[in-house]
Amino acid sequence: MKDWRIIPYGTFSAFENMAMDEAVFRGNQQGTSPPTLRFYDWQPSAVSLGYFQVLEAEINVSYCRENNIDIVRRPTGGKAVFHEDDLTYSLVSRENIPPFSPGILGTYLIISRCILEGIADLGVRAEMAEESRSSGGEGPASHCFSFPSRYELLADGRKICGSAQTRSNGAFLQHGSLLLRFDPFKALSVVTQNAASEEQASLLKKSVTSLRDHIADPADPAHIAGILTASFEKVLQVQFVEGRLTEEEEAVKDGLLQNKYRTDIWNRSGTVRMNNY
Repeated sequence: MKDWRIIPYGTFSAFENMAMDEAVFRGNQQGTSPPTLRFYDWQPSAVSLGYFQVLEAEINVSYCRENNIDIVRRPTGGKAVFHEDDLTYSLVSRENIPPFSPGILGTYLIISRCILEGIADLGVRAEMAEESRSSGGEGPASHCFSFPSRYELLADGRKICGSAQTRSNGAFLQHGSLLLRFDPFKALSVVTQNAASEEQASLLKKSVTSLRDHIADPADPAHIAGILTASFEKVLQVQFVEGRLTEEEEAVKDGLLQNKYRTDIWNRSGTVRMNNY
């Protein structure tokens, strides 16, 4: 059984979270970092914008500023995710390391199996979406949980975990958000320009669920991360060994923080002010 690295569960700012994940991703692209799993939280609350999204068109910037909600652009695609009562994971690996293959959907399928096993151990019955489904008007198109993509997880027909991925130079980075609790009004407020209505919130709630809807008193995020780690080990047939960022990864992370993720130009337009970032 192969040893992979797991970085202990922790709470960081939105900018630190993205810088850490990209530093590990770059290390895997270069072949200097091991496959790595990380579970984490966000402090303060944040909304992460998909790489291709248009900030002003899809995020209520004023609401976020007034409510101390950070805004960060992810290196991964997908739609906006509000991070307050969720558990986020990132998994980084070379794309040709078993059981993975170069296909995006194949990677989604394997990782979804890992999450599916874990939440089953928590007492939540879920299934994978067989096909992508449009929102059908049940939520804003910019909100990640408005509709599921293929192989994302549904509990009672409602999305409970969303994922997004980027891949280049033979490596991939996948982000995922498992909802612990869900407030449709707050979730809508970060992605709509006007105050969320009862009707909008009710429609979104029909397509979104959380662990709290299925478990009376969900365990704390660190405990859930431990259960999910075991399910990743089982499905991937690997053993996770606790580790930290290497000195090289720390240096890359610090550079990304200063020159990318803390900059307005990146978070607004997806460009950076230095070519080497």
